[in-house]
Amino acid sequence: MNDRTALTPIKILLVEDNPGDVLLTTLAMNESKMKIIIDNVTDGEQAVEYLKKEGKYGDATRPDLILLDLNLPKKSGFEVLKEIKEDEELRRIPIAVLTMSRAEEDILRSYNLHANCFISKPIDFEQFSKVVKSIEDFWFTIVKLPNGEK
Repeated sequence: MNDRTALTPIKILLVEDNPGDVLLTTLAMNESKMKIIIDNVTDGEQAVEYLKKEGKYGDATRPDLILLDLNLPKKSGFEVLKEIKEDEELRRIPIAVLTMSRAEEDILRSYNLHANCFISKPIDFEQFSKVVKSIEDFWFTIVKLPNGEK
């Protein structure tokens, strides 16, 4: 079991350009008993800048989990995933690919780039909410994550 308490905020970086999916994810996470802080960036370049604390993201804090869409402007989710997993300081942050894709080649490519899991987004809110709750339960109550910046 995880050492987290209900009072310890969980930080999620949501890399998603679709406002509807951002809203669905936020609504589903707001149903949580845990305190969850969601930061959203809308393209791949912003995701990397956020994680490397560059530009306007100089005061960003390291997320406990990254929810990453694959179809992003400026830099694809695959490019973001590759860059994160090649970075010594960032590679241990778990990345859940959360995308509309169900294509076998996208699944295989994501895992080859060291995604921690691949989840296809359900269409309706009830199913989407269940998926988000499952992500939360797995990553923040079952899995043991490393603490701190390193």
